[in-house]
Amino acid sequence: MKSSVATATVPPKKPAKRSLTVKAEPQEKVQSAPQNDHDHFFWTYTEEPHRTRRQAIIKAHPEVTKLCGPEPLTKYVVAFVVALQISCAYLLRDKPFLSWPTFITAYIIGATANQNLFLAIHEISHNLAFRSPLANRIFAVFANLPIGIPYSASFRPYHLTHHKSLGVNGLDTDLPTAFEAVFLDSVGGKAFFCTFQILFYALRPMFIYQLPLTKIHLFNVVVQLVFDYALVQLIGGKALGYMILSSFLAGSLHPCAGHFIAEHYVFEKPNQEALNKENKIPIPETYSYYGVLNFFTYNVGLHNEHHDFPAVPWTRLPTLNKIAHEFYDDLPIHKSWVNVMWQFIWDNDVSLWCRVKREEGGRRVGGGSGWNEEELGANEKKGPIPGVR
Repeated sequence: MKSSVATATVPPKKPAKRSLTVKAEPQEKVQSAPQNDHDHFFWTYTEEPHRTRRQAIIKAHPEVTKLCGPEPLTKYVVAFVVALQISCAYLLRDKPFLSWPTFITAYIIGATANQNLFLAIHEISHNLAFRSPLANRIFAVFANLPIGIPYSASFRPYHLTHHKSLGVNGLDTDLPTAFEAVFLDSVGGKAFFCTFQILFYALRPMFIYQLPLTKIHLFNVVVQLVFDYALVQLIGGKALGYMILSSFLAGSLHPCAGHFIAEHYVFEKPNQEALNKENKIPIPETYSYYGVLNFFTYNVGLHNEHHDFPAVPWTRLPTLNKIAHEFYDDLPIHKSWVNVMWQFIWDNDVSLWCRVKREEGGRRVGGGSGWNEEELGANEKKGPIPGVR
């Protein structure tokens, strides 16, 4: 992994490489981390870096705003993967559930396919499959079908809050809790986390804060239950078992599952100057990956690019990186998601504590009152540049 972090301000207008420092705004309120000797998270005292870098990139390359907007290809990819999973379930209908053919198919094809659908739902949560918000909600429910368990409606508000409240304690449900960090702070504990991380990501948000039950949640549940029932009746119970097994393996010890850890865990311990709140030195808290597995995962590895411009769809993130490469060239990256999980488990200096936290800032997105354009981070309609404020 590259260890260098960008450390210059707004890029100069010359051929040399340009980089960026994320500085707190003058009016920012100085925060103080909880005084707790048992808290080993990396507390930061700057605002999240993506808004600052986004503004600098738009100033240097205003043409990047033309990359925003839905990607029509998404709906075809999703339809293909849904059909693929139903086909695999049908072909395995006569195989024992506890058999090598079922497990190998579920691991190689099923887990990759369902990880693809997880990230399709992630993409759709930013309104990047259709221009219509309602069409995106309904299509996310369709993408959810082979996963076996309804979650697309709940994922969206939690994920958009993750964007608006990156690292904010009590809001960002992507952050592990202190309970998890304490009890899984060992090689065995981290191996357990990697094996069952899909369950942690599914259950943790409900312990952080509850979402209101809305019509789209009910629609998601009803459609999924009807699909599961039809699958069992028409193909058999093994078909549903195959899909749920695929979902479990997709979030377990699978190469594509490495992105869950790679995106925001800090693999290089910050120096003491960065941990001193008076210095307001930013700690790198988002990491990109540019390897081949992006082909199967909607380019989620380009994670700095995604957080900088959540309204840019997966097909245009490489173009964003190419246009504004000087802002990304010096940021730390991961070269392998498999190595990420290996190092996470075996490196004593890497654990669930290795996340950047901030005590204040951000806000919860969503609720019973609906959504506005700026919250969505996607171009619901013509108007201000989406995802930029």
